[in-house]
Amino acid sequence: QVQLVESGGGLVQAGGSLRLSCEASGLPFSRYNMGWFRQPPGKEREFVSGITGNGGFTYYAASVKGRFTISRDNAKNAVSLQMNSLKAEDTAVYYCAAAGLSPTIATATSHYPNWGQGTQVTVSS
Repeated sequence: QVQLVESGGGLVQAGGSLRLSCEASGLPFSRYNMGWFRQPPGKEREFVSGITGNGGFTYYAASVKGRFTISRDNAKNAVSLQMNSLKAEDTAVYYCAAAGLSPTIATATSHYPNWGQGTQVTVSS
């Protein structure tokens, strides 16, 4: 049974930083691409960032590029999202997701069959 558990969300002032973590179990972690998505209040879930199984390729949504950094530690079955220079519009529930191994990063939610429960990030302006 695949389990993805996010942590690290919270309340932060605009301009601040947060680091989200996701611990995975029940899957051969290094054989899965991992993604971070978010769902702002009243909006659809959207892609934030993704990383290939060996960590060799990363991809970011335009809205977060240059501010967010995704990384993974396959020895610990964990993926992280370092979020800097946070803005009010980054407020959302953030989800970790796992997809099958691919040389490219999928951005559609339909490509990710496994999801965490989400962690709330609130940025006050």
